[in-house]
Amino acid sequence: MAWLQTLDIALFRFINQTLSHPVLDVLMPFFSGNRLFVPAVILVAVALVWKGGARGRLFVATMTVLLLLGDMLLIGMLKSAIGRPRPFVTLEDARLLVGAGGSGSMPSSHTSTWFAATLLAAIFYRRSWRFMLPLAVMVGLSRIYVGVHYPGDVLAGAALGAGYAAAGLWTLNALWQSVGREWFPEWWRTWPSLLDLSKRPAHEAPSGGPAAMSDRQWLRLGCVFIGALLLMRLGYLAGGVIELSKDEAYQWVWSKHLALSYYSKPPGIALIQFAGTSLWGDSEFGVRFFSPVFAAVLSLVLLRFMAREVNARAAFLLVLIVNLAPLMAVGTVLMTIDPPLVLCWTLAMVVGWRAAQPDGATRHWLIVGVAMGLGFLSKYSAAMQVVCWGIYFALHPPARAHLKRPGPYLALLLLALSTVPVMVWNSQHDWITVRHVSQNAALDQKWQPTLRFFWDFLFVEAALLNPVFFLGTLWAMGAFWKRRREQPLWLFFFCMGAPVFLGYWAYSLHSRILPNWIAPAVLPLFCLMVAYWDDRWRAGARGVKRWLTAGLAFGAVAATLMHESNWIGKIAGHPLPPERDPLRRVRAWKETAAAVEDARQRLLAEGRPAFIISHHYGMAGLFTFYLPAAKAAVNATPLVYSQTTVTPENQFYFWPGYRGRRTGENAIYVVELDLFHLADGWVWQWLAGSEVPYASAPAPPPPLPESLRAEFESVTDLGVREIHYRGRLFRRVQLYECRNLR
Repeated sequence: MAWLQTLDIALFRFINQTLSHPVLDVLMPFFSGNRLFVPAVILVAVALVWKGGARGRLFVATMTVLLLLGDMLLIGMLKSAIGRPRPFVTLEDARLLVGAGGSGSMPSSHTSTWFAATLLAAIFYRRSWRFMLPLAVMVGLSRIYVGVHYPGDVLAGAALGAGYAAAGLWTLNALWQSVGREWFPEWWRTWPSLLDLSKRPAHEAPSGGPAAMSDRQWLRLGCVFIGALLLMRLGYLAGGVIELSKDEAYQWVWSKHLALSYYSKPPGIALIQFAGTSLWGDSEFGVRFFSPVFAAVLSLVLLRFMAREVNARAAFLLVLIVNLAPLMAVGTVLMTIDPPLVLCWTLAMVVGWRAAQPDGATRHWLIVGVAMGLGFLSKYSAAMQVVCWGIYFALHPPARAHLKRPGPYLALLLLALSTVPVMVWNSQHDWITVRHVSQNAALDQKWQPTLRFFWDFLFVEAALLNPVFFLGTLWAMGAFWKRRREQPLWLFFFCMGAPVFLGYWAYSLHSRILPNWIAPAVLPLFCLMVAYWDDRWRAGARGVKRWLTAGLAFGAVAATLMHESNWIGKIAGHPLPPERDPLRRVRAWKETAAAVEDARQRLLAEGRPAFIISHHYGMAGLFTFYLPAAKAAVNATPLVYSQTTVTPENQFYFWPGYRGRRTGENAIYVVELDLFHLADGWVWQWLAGSEVPYASAPAPPPPLPESLRAEFESVTDLGVREIHYRGRLFRRVQLYECRNLR
C-alpha cells in the first residue's frame, strides 16, 4: 500500500505540475466544472423527453435514478468511510486551480458520474461512446490536473461509476423482465429488454401511447413511482447529504426522556423518533427514517382514493404534483411534526369521505376518530379538522343525516380521549403549553391591522407550493363554487382544506404566519385542484396540459435543488451566499460542535470537569447529538444543557439542569450570532460571479446574561468562531469560558 501511495503521489505531481501549461491551465478547469455544463444537461434532458420518444424518456428516467442513487448511496458513503484527504491538503506543492472541495478525495465523484453516464448512454444510443468516453477521460484527467484528486481516486471513480451503472441497469432490466409483461403490456411489447434497444427507432412510442393506458396501468405506474421515490429518499438520508436541524435534534433529546407531553408539542414526535432510533440507532437515518415512509404511505393512500373517486390518471398526476411541491418535498426527508400531522389529516379525510356517504358505517367514523386523535398527538392544530367537518355539514345538507347517528360523536370522543395525555401533563406543569401556544399565535398582542404579513404569506406560499399549482388551486377554489351542489366531492375537498388556508391567510392581517402552518390544508386543496382541472381537461379546455407540464418541470427542479443546494453553485458557476442557502439550517453543525468541543477540551486541560451551555435549546440538542461524549451521556448526567431560565422557555426547564449537579465545574457557553446582512442588489452581483457584498459588519454579540455571570465565579470571552462549509462562512458562534459554577 505504501508503494501504491508513492506511485499515486508521483503520478499526481507529473500531471498536476510537470504537464502544467498556460493553455491547459485554462482548459482543464473548464472540463473539471463550468457553469455551462448543468444548463446544457438540462436542455438535452428536456429535448429527449419532449422529442426523443419512448427511448429518450426511458433514458432520462434511468439515468436520473441510477446517477442519484449511485452518487448518494455508493460514492458519498465511500468518500465518508475512506476519508482520504485531498491532494491540496496534504501536499504543500500541489497546484489548486479550482475551489477546494469539502468532501473526501477517494473516489472521484465527477469521474464516477461521467463514466456511469457514458455506459448508460452507450446502452441506449450505441454510437454515443465516441464522444462520451473522451469527455469522461478528460474530466478525470482534469480533476488531477486542477489539484483536487489523485490518479487513484480517478481510476476508482471510473471503475465504480461504470460498475454501479451496469449493475443498476441489469437490476432494472431483471425487474422489467419479471413484472413488465404483466404490469405494462403495451410498453413491454415495445421494449421487451432494457439491454437491447439498438433495433428500436428513437422516435417510436409504446403501442397505444400513454393516453391509451388503462386505469390499472396508471395505478401500477403510480406504485412504481412511489417505490422509486422511497428508495431514493432512504438513499439520500443514508448518504448523509444533510445534518439534523435544530428541532429534529431537540426532539431527539425528547425521545430519550419519554413523557405524556412536552413544553411545546404533544408526545407523538418523540415516540416516532424513539421508534426510528430503536430500529436504526441514534443516527440521522434513524431519526428521519419514518419521514419518507410516511410520505410513501400518504402517496399510496391518495393514489388509491383519487383513482376510485375521480380516475387513475388524475390520481397519478396528483401524486406527481404533491411530491414536486417544494414545501411537501421537504417534509419527506425532515422528521418534524408536520409529516405525521399531514398523514393523519389525510387519512381522516379519505376515510371520512366514505363515512359521510349515505351508507357510511360506524366503523368508518371510528377510523376517522383514531386518525384525528393521532394527528392531535402529533400537532395541536389537528383539532382544526373538527371545524372543517362542521363547515362541511353546514354546506352539504345530505351529510347532516349522520348527525342523527352515533358515528360523528364516537369520532369526537376518540379525539377527546387523545387529549388526555396532554391534559394530564399540563395539569402537572401549570398549563404551560396553553401559554406557549397563545404566545406563538400572538394572542396576547394588540391587533394592529397590517398588509405586510398578508402579502408575505401570499408570496411565500406561492413559492413553496409551486407558483403554477398555487394559482391553479386558487382558481379551482373560486371556480368550483357554482358546481358545488353537483360535485359534492369537490365541496368536501374545499371544506377539508380551505378553512385552514383562508383562516391563516386572514390571520396574517394580525401577525406573521409560518409557511408550514397550512401544511394539512395543502393536500385537500391539491385534490380539489386536480379534480377540477382534470374535468376541464376532459372537456377540451386548452392550455391545461401545457400548464401542467410547466408546473411539473418547475417542481422537479425546485425540489431537487432544495435537497442539494450545492447544485445551484454548479449551475451558476459559484455557490449561493450562505444566508440564502436553503440547506444552511441542516449543514455545518458537525463543524460547529467540533469547534465547541475543542474549546471544552482546552478547559478540561486545567484539571476540572467541563460541560457545555447553549443559549438556544435547538443547539443544545445538536451538540448532544453530534458530540460522542454528549450522546453517550444523554440518559445519564448530560454534558450539554440549555441556559437556565427563571420561567419555562423550553423542555430543558423541566429536566434537571446543571445547577446543583455540576457545582464547582467549568463550562463553555455558546451563542449563535447572525451572519452579515446582504446588501441590496446582491442577486445581480452573485449571478455575475462577483463577490456578494454585505450591508454592514456583523452585529455585535448580545450582552452576556447577568444570570449566567451570577452562576459562575468568572466568565471570559473567547471571541468568535467562524464555521465554514465548502469554503463559505456558514455560521458564527461566540464562546465564553465560565469557571467554577457556584
